[in-house]
Amino acid sequence: MAQRPSIPVAVVIERRRQPNVWQDWSFAMVEIVQDEGGFGDQPRTLRDDGSIAQRLHPGLTVELHRDEAEGYHLNLSSGAPVWFVMWRIDDDDPSQAWPELVTLSYHEAGRYLDAQERVDNLPLPVEVCAWLQGFVDEHYKPEVKQRRRPASFKAPERR
Repeated sequence: MAQRPSIPVAVVIERRRQPNVWQDWSFAMVEIVQDEGGFGDQPRTLRDDGSIAQRLHPGLTVELHRDEAEGYHLNLSSGAPVWFVMWRIDDDDPSQAWPELVTLSYHEAGRYLDAQERVDNLPLPVEVCAWLQGFVDEHYKPEVKQRRRPASFKAPERR
């Protein structure tokens, strides 16, 4: 069985203490970098000054799937292609958050948003756009649009 095209990545999440009077913590996706194995397999703190902390979360893999080709095409054709990061906050310790997955599919990100998950995005580097475009060129086949006749123009027995 052929292996799916994939890229190992790491996500940097920034945490801010009391960004306003209504929140104790806020989180933002800061950067996604390719993980060539030098980051290890455990999250680690890059910076923490008591107010702002940045943590690197390695060990995520972006895999491309043929059945998501339309979602990849939509991402690329949006004018500003992005990584989509689905992430969660720890229920027991709301000062901790982590990325669950990274995808390049507009449709997959939409499904997670529909399920009330947190999804943020970051700009996609040019070299990853080119890699994704090669996959889309090979696997995306747009559906042929067929005109549907309104039911009022069909014979009653064919409605």
